[in-house]
Amino acid sequence: MELWTIGEFARAARLTPKALRLYDESGLLPPAAVDPDSAYRYYEPGQLRRAELIASLRRIGMPLAEIGAVCDLEPAAAADAVAAYWQRVSVDTAVRAGLADLLVENLSGKGTTMSNPTLAVRCFAGCDVGVGRDSNEDAVYAGDRLLAVADGVRGPGGAAASAAAIDALRPLELADVPAAELLTMVARAVADADRTVRQAATGEHQPITTLTALLRRGSQLALVHIGDTRAYLLRGGELFALTQDHTWVQAQVDAGALDRDQADAHPRRALLVRALGAGGAEVEADLALRTALPGDRYLLCSDGLWGVVDRASLHSALGTAGDPEQTVRHLIALAHAAGAPDNISCVVADIVED
Repeated sequence: MELWTIGEFARAARLTPKALRLYDESGLLPPAAVDPDSAYRYYEPGQLRRAELIASLRRIGMPLAEIGAVCDLEPAAAADAVAAYWQRVSVDTAVRAGLADLLVENLSGKGTTMSNPTLAVRCFAGCDVGVGRDSNEDAVYAGDRLLAVADGVRGPGGAAASAAAIDALRPLELADVPAAELLTMVARAVADADRTVRQAATGEHQPITTLTALLRRGSQLALVHIGDTRAYLLRGGELFALTQDHTWVQAQVDAGALDRDQADAHPRRALLVRALGAGGAEVEADLALRTALPGDRYLLCSDGLWGVVDRASLHSALGTAGDPEQTVRHLIALAHAAGAPDNISCVVADIVED
């Protein structure tokens, strides 16, 4: 068996011996052999491909803890995992870039009001119990500054949990703060909502709820999301998903263990991995800052809608010339036509020039 010294292998892989020692210590790339006397490392030529992959993943900033899992996947699944990682990086970068821009404006005095008074919102919220259901655990809210959808898990306390989540955000509609502080304010409100939902526990039963909301200040929108309620944006004729589900199946898709079709049909597709009131630690919500443009149309909805109405149908319905109320009623009708086995909640909001 041919063996290369660590120096030879490092030159072939275009790495440094120091990097190879780090990969060994991390368990990512153990040497093929180690001299028992000198502790000198030796590598097989067949390890070169894994070394190059590790180096490439390091160059895009992937943490060592994630690299090992990606390297152990088949090529197609590894490609999906890298794409999912880069999507998370892109979202995080966009959020930080927006916050940096706002901070620069605030510090330079160029954005004193941090708002665009020429924009307004026309919106409508709808909530339907669905077919064969005797209770409604969903809650919705649509105002000039706040849009929100929450979906309480079926059972005792579900409806109270979803209502509490939205009630925690409603005071923010009246709060007069700069846009640069929106995310901080929303994060605090969500933490308060999480504590309120946890305190609603009775005996061994702990109610939980999802929450997706948009809070507006001028042209700035703070997006908060936890669970599998969703937010979409229709802009320029294209439909964009603004949130990613916090579900077990989505985690499997991200890891390359399931493809999208398998996830959609999986019996555990509704199993949440993050929700208000769930788990023993404080909730971790996704937060993002967006800029609204005239002509934007936003949809917030529970899985009672997106779970039975496919994306193409959502796109078509949102793209009609109907006003928000007409569109909401049409979306609920589509869910009913598909069987509506769950509560249906949605908010449609149009950004217009005032």
